[in-house]
Amino acid sequence: MKRRDFIKLSMAAGTAILMPSLSYAKDLDVSQITFSAGINTANQAQTIMIFMYGGASQLGGNLTNIDEIKLASQSDYDNYFRGITPTANNCWQEAGGTHMETLLANGDMTLFRCCYSKVRDEENNKAHGSCTVQNQKGSFDADSAGMLANLAQILESNSIIDENTVMPFVTLEGESKFYTEGRRPLNSFLKPVGLDEDLDNPYDRSSRDWRYYTPEEREIANYNNNELGFDASLHEKMDTLAQQHNAEGKIKDAFSKRVSLNNFIDDISTSTTPDLGDDAYPSSNRFSDKIETAVKVLVKNPDTKVLTIGTGGLGGWDDHNEARDYVTRTESLFRTLTSAMAHIKAEGKEQHINIMVFGEFGRNVNLNSALGWDHGNLQNFYVLGGKGYFNHKGIVGETIVDNTGSINRLYLKPKTGSYQFEPLSIAATLYKIYGIENPETLTNGNPEIDQLFT
Repeated sequence: MKRRDFIKLSMAAGTAILMPSLSYAKDLDVSQITFSAGINTANQAQTIMIFMYGGASQLGGNLTNIDEIKLASQSDYDNYFRGITPTANNCWQEAGGTHMETLLANGDMTLFRCCYSKVRDEENNKAHGSCTVQNQKGSFDADSAGMLANLAQILESNSIIDENTVMPFVTLEGESKFYTEGRRPLNSFLKPVGLDEDLDNPYDRSSRDWRYYTPEEREIANYNNNELGFDASLHEKMDTLAQQHNAEGKIKDAFSKRVSLNNFIDDISTSTTPDLGDDAYPSSNRFSDKIETAVKVLVKNPDTKVLTIGTGGLGGWDDHNEARDYVTRTESLFRTLTSAMAHIKAEGKEQHINIMVFGEFGRNVNLNSALGWDHGNLQNFYVLGGKGYFNHKGIVGETIVDNTGSINRLYLKPKTGSYQFEPLSIAATLYKIYGIENPETLTNGNPEIDQLFT
């Protein structure tokens, strides 16, 4: 990534490097939160949060009802897809199911099949915008802060994070509602830092193209055609001027931390991934590169609590038509997650690092006339790693087919008596592992996913 591209990413992300957030929500009342520093310290949790924008079908991890679905569907599943083979646990073999089975057999993953919103069903809400916002905030309140903004403020108020903490929150995806602030902006060191999968160092001045110097930088550097970059004394002058002439805020703070961040990112970028053998990351795969980078960041920097990432490099999940591509994307996703878990284990971090995978909603299961699926309200939630605090259960939840008798209204819903939870419980679970003992106060009464803790 070129420096100017990094700057665009950072501006979009509202990171600690460039500009204050323009999106405000209601303030968090930390006095309502019961926090346990002991739980936080014991868990030493770190999270890679993967959000599947567009709403991924749940069928990759759940073919339990496929025979009934085929009979009721508008279009022919068998004639369209190049194989629909259920695995031992009724995952879709051709759509990542083999890798899911490996993760399940190794005790590395819990697959929840009934992440389902009764509230949205009652409101008939299956809109991308509102569902994405709600899931990333962990709240149905339109004016609430993002779940990671809340987490940042709580950790700061309990002295877990301060101005000496290095990159507590990182984004490899750009802007998202995970980080929406309250009316009182967060301290700059709590803002997410935007990086790219190549870890090109945006803090390093040594190899900058002179065309991207500001006029002030050119004057300080006394630029001529035979000189590229700054020497150490000019670095110091530049940082001094930044403190003298910039207003208080992100830009000034960024300059003060530039040297330490430069060294830190260089250290990560030069680190190597252990030999993973048959579980090596797929090559020539941008998404796989992002996940490998994400694991490196967490391994090298215990200060980083949560790193967010979309699935750029695989494609989106809004499969209203030509759903055949879903199979390839899901295969690539879980092939990469298998590598990520092998990487985490090779680094001895499987007790502490967890991966959470979800989106705004799932799909219905009628294969429509455009050979795709429209919006649904039940999705799978995949949780990997974190073995020091999560008790993985394999497959949790059972579904039934809800056939309304109307074309294109064919849904999976939780079976009566099956374990189920609102999507907001994902945020509650995140809060729980970082020491918040009453997370439901932040998630409209929705508690943590207790099956992960018992």
